[in-house]
Amino acid sequence: MALCYFETSALVKRYIREPGTERTLSLLRDPNNAFAILSLAQVEFRSAVRRREKNGDLPSRIADHLVALFQVHVREEYTLLAVSPVVIDLAGAIVDRHLLRGYDALQLAAYLTLKVFGGVSPTLFVCSDRALLNAATLEGADVVDVSV
Repeated sequence: MALCYFETSALVKRYIREPGTERTLSLLRDPNNAFAILSLAQVEFRSAVRRREKNGDLPSRIADHLVALFQVHVREEYTLLAVSPVVIDLAGAIVDRHLLRGYDALQLAAYLTLKVFGGVSPTLFVCSDRALLNAATLEGADVVDVSV
């Protein structure tokens, strides 16, 4: 079994078709995989959907449906990782080493904490952000690039 940790931009690909969606869906369809996300991804996901709605890229009824579907998946399919003091401290150290936004550093810190303490190997970092993928690789993450 692989534990797949999805950062938010990769997670969105499950719900909104864009480059990388097929690779994301193949990970999610594999019955041997389990899935984890940062608890803050719930806000980030909703923000991504609502931005597309407000920009006219998604009809409101579709946006509402995606938000509701995501909430079902949060309850039934994803393990939620809390933002703990350990994660915050590690994210700060990651920011010192890499040119990342704070939220991206939190994503990577949560993954690295999960990899060390989660007890599942392999633990994969599923991501579509180039800077975050580069930092994750330098931090020793087992990355899955779903940017294309």
